[in-house]
Amino acid sequence: MPLPWTLHGDGAHVAPGDVVAPGERLSWPRTIGLGAQHVVAMFGATFLVPIITGFPPATTLFFSGIGTILFLLVTGNRVPSYLGSSFAFIAPITAAMAAEGVADPMGAALFGIVVVGVLLAVVGLVVQFAGSRWIDVLMPPVVAGAIVALIGLNLAPVAKANFQEAPLTALVTLVAVLVASVAFRGILGRMSILLGVLVGYVVAVVQGEVDFAAVGEAAWVGLPQFHLPANPLADAAVWGLLPAFLPVVLVLVAENVGHIRGVAQMTDQRVNAYTGRALFADGLATTLAGFFGGSGTTTYGENIGVMAATRVYSTAAYWVAGSFAVLLGLSPKVGAIINTIPPGVLGGVTTALYGLIGVIGVKIWVDNRVDFTNPVNQFTAATALVIGIADFTFNAGEVVFNGIALGTIAAIAIYHLMNGIARLRGTAAPAEQPVTGASATPAPDARH
Repeated sequence: MPLPWTLHGDGAHVAPGDVVAPGERLSWPRTIGLGAQHVVAMFGATFLVPIITGFPPATTLFFSGIGTILFLLVTGNRVPSYLGSSFAFIAPITAAMAAEGVADPMGAALFGIVVVGVLLAVVGLVVQFAGSRWIDVLMPPVVAGAIVALIGLNLAPVAKANFQEAPLTALVTLVAVLVASVAFRGILGRMSILLGVLVGYVVAVVQGEVDFAAVGEAAWVGLPQFHLPANPLADAAVWGLLPAFLPVVLVLVAENVGHIRGVAQMTDQRVNAYTGRALFADGLATTLAGFFGGSGTTTYGENIGVMAATRVYSTAAYWVAGSFAVLLGLSPKVGAIINTIPPGVLGGVTTALYGLIGVIGVKIWVDNRVDFTNPVNQFTAATALVIGIADFTFNAGEVVFNGIALGTIAAIAIYHLMNGIARLRGTAAPAEQPVTGASATPAPDARH
């Protein structure tokens, strides 16, 4: 059976103004090199999610590779994207892991991830047959931006807690992230989070803050650590954590749609026809990861940035990247090394990272020219942000709605209620339409 890619030109050069299309490839040595570059681009963000949430890093890396390969299969090799860990899951997973009265906190978090994955897959099927226009109606730019922003800013206390455990290490890490983001161009500039972690890690080692005992005991080759989701029928408290996960579906939809439109703009507008398949594939990948102990996935902006810089959009490079990630996940030694990253380093990184997620929400407003002289937009954003940042909670029996869930509900409900009243009274401003599509979120080094 022939491979599905045709050789671009001589396989070694990309002419000025030309691009390597998804169905093309360069020579295999160059393609393998590009695949390795995509692994480096995704690595800094993907390994941070399990470190921050307490999930096994090797498992998350393993399922990010499996998810990427699954994504390529479902989209028929027509959409070049890498599926890495989504930062939108950090807040609900953190809440689940710290929840009281739950027999298996990690299992409860995995149940939430599985539900999100199933719902995202369902959304993908709906989009495949009904189009994506309804997404823009449900979540206009002011709503989408508010949801993304409040998810990042809701995590601010977590960043502060880690920062205070080792202030010097955290400060050095933060400064390294900031400097790296402006001191380097191209791929190095997009890896500012990873570079900051490396600098902070060295400082932590010098200060004796890193324990390498587990690294020496870990095997070089072995299966990752698997963990099954909790059974909600055996532990009713698991249902109480679910509302915190549901808003993540909206974020993943916005993120995937934005990335697909971005890739289509750079390659071929016909890629937009695969939006439904892409959402369905990400839903399947997230469900699979959640079933066995990995974090939820999303298409990555860092890798889109690599494609923009290299002008190589070949899906062959992503097959290589996914395969590399699977191999990394099969090394417990790699997971043990990642697990040695101390709280001080995480505090420095997340101080910038969580704020950056919030700013990406603001960027959605800016890109789509949201009119904040309109009271509907003002109150939609203002109310949702305060609810999310202050982490309002509401208990309905055993079900707990946290700030992210309530803020998301508020953003959608306030916008449509106020807009409906304004239309009835004839005071509504002209409806806003997305300019670039819903923007992406938790890929921390992405230049959207």
